[in-house]
Amino acid sequence: MTAISPSTQRRLHQLPQLPTVWEGDRRKMAQLADESELEDNQSRELIVWVDGVECLVRSMEVVNEAMGSEAIVRALIKAMEAPQAPSQPARPQKIIVRDRQLQFYLRGVLQDLEIVVEYVSELPIIDELFHRFAETSGVGTSKLPRKYLDLLKGSAREIWALAPWAVLADYEVISIELNHWDIDKLYVSVMGMLGMEYGILFYRSLESLQRFRSMALNDEQQPMEMESAFLSQDCMFLTFEALAEPFSRRSTPDLAHQLASLPAKSIEPSFGNIHPMEGMRPFLYEEEAVAACVALAALKGFLTAFKRQLQADDLHRLTKRIKVKFPDTELSEYVTVETLPELSSQLLEMHLAIEAVGETEFNPLELQIQEDLIPDDSFIKLEIMSWERVKLTRRSVMYHQTSEVKVVGAGLPIITIQTTRSKAAEIVDRIQSAGGLLGICFNPIADPDGANFELGILQLADGEMQLFGEFYTESATQIEERNQWHQRSQKTKGYCGLIIAHGLTGKARENPGIKETIAFLETKSLSNDDLGLGTLQLIPDQD
Repeated sequence: MTAISPSTQRRLHQLPQLPTVWEGDRRKMAQLADESELEDNQSRELIVWVDGVECLVRSMEVVNEAMGSEAIVRALIKAMEAPQAPSQPARPQKIIVRDRQLQFYLRGVLQDLEIVVEYVSELPIIDELFHRFAETSGVGTSKLPRKYLDLLKGSAREIWALAPWAVLADYEVISIELNHWDIDKLYVSVMGMLGMEYGILFYRSLESLQRFRSMALNDEQQPMEMESAFLSQDCMFLTFEALAEPFSRRSTPDLAHQLASLPAKSIEPSFGNIHPMEGMRPFLYEEEAVAACVALAALKGFLTAFKRQLQADDLHRLTKRIKVKFPDTELSEYVTVETLPELSSQLLEMHLAIEAVGETEFNPLELQIQEDLIPDDSFIKLEIMSWERVKLTRRSVMYHQTSEVKVVGAGLPIITIQTTRSKAAEIVDRIQSAGGLLGICFNPIADPDGANFELGILQLADGEMQLFGEFYTESATQIEERNQWHQRSQKTKGYCGLIIAHGLTGKARENPGIKETIAFLETKSLSNDDLGLGTLQLIPDQD
């Protein structure tokens, strides 16, 4: 039995576990596609995971019937980590299925995730869902207008190859002026920078985009209110999924990273529409398909023209008139595409303001430990760097702090901190101004509730201590990761290193290489006694 990888289990353990029961099943659906469209002459099945308490679909996947039970697990992981709106990422307490063989399989796969798996003879919510599918089959279809099918999918795969999510966050908005098909402008929001779900939303009005983002960021909303907010959007959407075959050849279920690494030919784009009076439908009508073709062509031209400028940390005002041929006609017109930096800043401020409400962050010793050196959204990784890589990095980086470390064992224990280019440069400037990096420490924290963790602390040469991360010790895997880092430090006589890299919003996200590394600081691993802090006590909020 293929197990869930340790890294994925760690991510899933970090999700909140809700007191809810999910239903899961896979069933044949003849109406999913015409027989002429099934190139492999195989039937399709629909995998569904629903929240039985909230009565919300968390994930739906169409798969080839020949695919094994791993497909159900992939859909379940997506239901937990990247569920359909309005659901939020979470783990269930219990799962129910109507297949005993599937029950035993899931019990084995999920045994370390504290999820109960039970067998039932009927799944009432999924039964009702498929009953509605059967009633509506033939009334509407989930495929694109045939004469625009190849054009839409080809344009979508060209967008995938450009990877706009590598340079644009979902709050950074681009407008496309059409003045056709009852659409003045489309407001484009790109999903994917967080590596959870890849797609593009084409809002027909600015009001719809702003209203939904405001409602979606409100954590106090009830599920029904969130569903209402989701269905109040007025937009077309494009999402990207993997074709079945590339995933079946891979051994790890780390779906987000697998999907991001696939070429355009291995991606299946899907189109749909959301409207307050119509709800959501997984297909486009002909007029919508034409508008989508033009919008994608204009967006592709814009992304290609401003590839370098869009890689900047801040979104600048960029405008371009792009000539686009309208499909199925001889007509070509100029379409104006531009960034909206002021609106994007407003949306970001809205997100940060709501995120800050009710935060109960650990306050590390008031003035003794500072928190203003490492940005909150930085990617932080503990790893062992081979001595060959150490040698190459020393020669390549802009800023190198040397040490007397001797080559011993498998390599040098390293903390990698990845952020944006400008912020990485600021970190290096601060460290240089302080006279360098004196050492790295993992200081234990005692929580009265028992959730003990460690603070990652950088001590600069001028004595200043800077927090760079919180490391929880609730799972055996996390403890083993930290133990290995300490063991390597002992073999190198206490020497370790710090890598500062950029590329957080690019293709090298969470995997910076030599090209993205701007500083390599060789230093010492310090104990909490070295810092004179001892074991700190977490003082709970008194609110």
